Amino acid sequence: MPTRFTLRQLEYFVAVGEVGSISAASEVLNVSSPSISAAISQLEMEFGLDLFVRKHAQGLSLTPAGMRLLDQARTILRETDLLSSLAGEISGNVQGPMNIGCLVTFAQIVLPKLRREFELKYPDVRISQRELNQTEIFSHLRRADLDVALTYDLDIPVDLEFQHLLELPPFVLVSEDHPLANLSAVSVDELKEHAMILLDLPMSSDYFMSFFTPSGIKPKIAERTKDMAVMRSMVANGFGYSIANIKPLYNTSPDGGKLVFIPLTGNVRSMNMGLVTAKGANTTSTMQAFVEHCKDMIDNNKIPAIQDISQ
Repeated sequence: MPTRFTLRQLEYFVAVGEVGSISAASEVLNVSSPSISAAISQLEMEFGLDLFVRKHAQGLSLTPAGMRLLDQARTILRETDLLSSLAGEISGNVQGPMNIGCLVTFAQIVLPKLRREFELKYPDVRISQRELNQTEIFSHLRRADLDVALTYDLDIPVDLEFQHLLELPPFVLVSEDHPLANLSAVSVDELKEHAMILLDLPMSSDYFMSFFTPSGIKPKIAERTKDMAVMRSMVANGFGYSIANIKPLYNTSPDGGKLVFIPLTGNVRSMNMGLVTAKGANTTSTMQAFVEHCKDMIDNNKIPAIQDISQ
């Protein structure tokens, strides 16, 4: 008898297998938990196998059979995406699925608008997005879980390609009553006596720390956080200064505190924002359309949150 399962059921199975619970998969897929649960049950009935071990407190974990089938299900879904992309390439249409990654530090103020405008322009494209750190972005691109990622030019490996979109100089964030708040610019040397809140993400933290190395200065790191919003709130509440390259649209932290943004001067490297893909991956009509869309949005200042703080 022919198998009676759908690609949608495989998609739900892969999502649950990756996040470890039906409720978490429901949030990722924006699909009701009962629908996902029913799909998993139907797959188990069709295969005659238990795919998951149900742990009420810890969610679900894959059985040995589930692990083997998960790898194959991913392959099937990737091949299906490639088939759709190939059809679009042959026809010249901008269509099909597109998996986009974005560096977590600026995803909330850049990606939603880029995505919405692209989907309005090309309604036959189905986009899914993931917010990741730099190391995760490289890993997902290599596994073909992502088609493209919006990120910085931080240690781009030779097997991936980076396409420049925008240069973003670093700046210092302080609270409105910080001793440096009235300066029009600040140097690394002027920061050495003040507490620092370090945005401690893979590669990003090395970039920020590199500003101090040439001068032999060791910054006074008071706190570390992996969350941009937490960093801004800590700065606004007087725990120290921080350094970033993306300025929020408003001069307030998430908890309403006032922030001051000061250009960082001296021998400090700007960050380049751009698109990263696997080599040769940007040849489809859909990918080319997305690249041109990003260039247009940024070149014509259609994303207000991306701006030089001197503007």
